[in-house]
Amino acid sequence: MMNEPQTRPVKTAETSFALLEQLSEAEGDSLGVTELAEQVGLAKSTVHRHVVTLESLGFVAREGNEYRIGLRLLDFGLRARDRHDLYHIARPKVEELAEVTGEKVWCITEEQGRSVHLYGASGEHSVQTSARAGAWGYLHQHAAGKAILAHLPADRVRRIVDGHGLPAKTPDTITDETELFEQLEQIVDRGYAFNREESIAGLHAVGAPVTDDEGVAIGAISVSGPANRLKGTRLTDELPDLLLGATNEIEINLSFS
Repeated sequence: MMNEPQTRPVKTAETSFALLEQLSEAEGDSLGVTELAEQVGLAKSTVHRHVVTLESLGFVAREGNEYRIGLRLLDFGLRARDRHDLYHIARPKVEELAEVTGEKVWCITEEQGRSVHLYGASGEHSVQTSARAGAWGYLHQHAAGKAILAHLPADRVRRIVDGHGLPAKTPDTITDETELFEQLEQIVDRGYAFNREESIAGLHAVGAPVTDDEGVAIGAISVSGPANRLKGTRLTDELPDLLLGATNEIEINLSFS
């Protein structure tokens, strides 16, 4: 009997992770088996077997007749982040930038063609958004994400765009490939990227890449804030200068870590 191709997905694993994703996105923090079954399109008996198994492993916790994400996943997430050199090296600079600018500052990286928020710090005047540590997103929707795309090999960028598309987050999100690639060229020339209400209405941001010795992005730092505050030379000159100084320091420290 021939072995099955190794790229063939394991259906039971896909189902378990689909359930975990639904629970992680639940507005009320927990869901019953019936709701879960409806959301993933599976029989209640199948869903029940999966959540009971996940509960026994600590990945799901039961509250009455509903289930929520278990805290064991926190251990996995923190371990994954702690193994990122970028997180440890960038964290002090992220906190410093937040204090200096008074805005929200994020360090993100790229994994499997998606953006991952590694660490964020809030300045005195920062606004609250849905962004959180560990959140996955689409690179083209964010200033930091576009800064990363602009500093990846062209064939890698093509695979990311082909694989994930260019879904819109707001009416201002770039969804046209030609426009995106033109912007990426501009980002390479000036060294930083802008987000003008492309991820959240009323929010502007600027992002700069953190690159390795070959000039390839391993992450990026962004500063974001209300559009009526991040505009003019503050957006186009002041913040980019601060970001480029910070990312340069991070790159030097990474080289000798």
